[in-house]
Amino acid sequence: MHALLATSIGVTCAAALTLPLAAPAPAAPVPAPGAHAPAASAAEPSGSTQSLPLRPLTEASPRATESVSPLARGLRQRDAHRFSLVGVVWDDADAELHGTVQVRARATGTGRWSGWQDLETHNTDHAADAGSAERTSGRVRGSTAPLWVGDSDGVEVRVRSGDSGPQNRAGGTAPLPEGLRVELVDPGDDPQQPPTAGDPVTVTPTTGTPATGTPATGTPATGTPAVGTPATVTPVTSPQPGALPEAAGLSLAAAESSAVNADLAPLGATEIPALSKAESEEQAVVAAGAKPFVGPRPRIVTRKGWGADESIRERAFAYTTTVKAAFIHHSATGNNYTCSQAPSVLRSIYRYHVKSSGWRDFGYNFAVDKCGNIYEGRAGGVTKPVLGAHTLGFNSKSMGIAVLGTYSAKNPPAAAVTAIAKLTAWKLGLFGRNPKSKVTLVSGGSGKYKKGANVKLNVISGHRDGFATECPGSRLYKKLGTARTSSARLQGR
Repeated sequence: MHALLATSIGVTCAAALTLPLAAPAPAAPVPAPGAHAPAASAAEPSGSTQSLPLRPLTEASPRATESVSPLARGLRQRDAHRFSLVGVVWDDADAELHGTVQVRARATGTGRWSGWQDLETHNTDHAADAGSAERTSGRVRGSTAPLWVGDSDGVEVRVRSGDSGPQNRAGGTAPLPEGLRVELVDPGDDPQQPPTAGDPVTVTPTTGTPATGTPATGTPATGTPAVGTPATVTPVTSPQPGALPEAAGLSLAAAESSAVNADLAPLGATEIPALSKAESEEQAVVAAGAKPFVGPRPRIVTRKGWGADESIRERAFAYTTTVKAAFIHHSATGNNYTCSQAPSVLRSIYRYHVKSSGWRDFGYNFAVDKCGNIYEGRAGGVTKPVLGAHTLGFNSKSMGIAVLGTYSAKNPPAAAVTAIAKLTAWKLGLFGRNPKSKVTLVSGGSGKYKKGANVKLNVISGHRDGFATECPGSRLYKKLGTARTSSARLQGR
């Protein structure tokens, strides 16, 4: 995999950030901070995760005796603390779960149980690339896609091995992965509104948040390494006391996350405002004499806006060298959410990615809800080539956009498709990409292309173009042609 860059972001120099057409310069390595992450500040919804082991299920035989099946595990109906999102994880990130995972949830307040709902089991394609620091951190687990079930206080789970998986030595179906657990995620309350003018503002001090994985050692590479070269991540240290300007209720981690966008919006802003095409092109950095094909910048809800708890992610920001393509995904979390609930859905997915799946941060670079609202995803700056964990084998030199919902059998709303076009017209334009053209990427190894293969793809591709997967759902995939045409038109092509 091509080398990626990591940087320590000092808030005092945030105003010097620019809109890049190349990777930002790496900062000098600094000592790692303390060993324990602080709790979220009062302005950051804390949320919680309940992790419950799945036990062998007993199944009644025709003779009415009970036998324990090694191919079935689950959890009988039980009470739980309130949660809104469900997923299943297991110990070995490289192990596949060949079978079915189904859950039922009891609605808080009504006591009414839902019907059985399927979780997408083949989720390894949404992951960091093989050999990367994130993948080899020792924390990554196998996982299903999570499912949004709404406010619930009871759960039931059943996992069964299927006939489509590999056969064991005795000729039967392979057993289920070891260490199966159900994860019940509470997104916490919506974020507090920023204070009005004249209210006192504070910065919440922390003792330093570590990179939660094991960062690679060495300095960032400056050339083009051999395919598969592990990424280098430089941990950041806490800024010195007094280095941060005051911002309402921000922890140091939250201030750092906001600072990388400080040339676009004030520190602690909940959104980055839309710009006209002329304003967007004026801000873009292009070669002398070149015509800037940059679409109007759309309104983007920041991590602060959707309530990301910055204390749980790794503090270092990881970058790839450029953005040559955008991969479109669906989150496969179901469509049973309202647009006002989208921030809660995002906080739940974020917590599931980090706390349950063991990733460094939210996997996607951006998210879009069914009403067309656009959200900042993985931290590091919306104009920058932030390295995500969204398309196994092709995270380098790309970005990932997840449309919240499941679009295998349901058409995506027109507003969501329009948002994809707006976002790609702007972000791809910053890196000189034509949304209607093709690009060649080098595979880092996936279920579809071997490591080192040169693969010609659309600049706006579906996840299934880079990996053998159903994502982004057949209905959303069919709309990508429309998104490409609209995106190019917004760029002025």
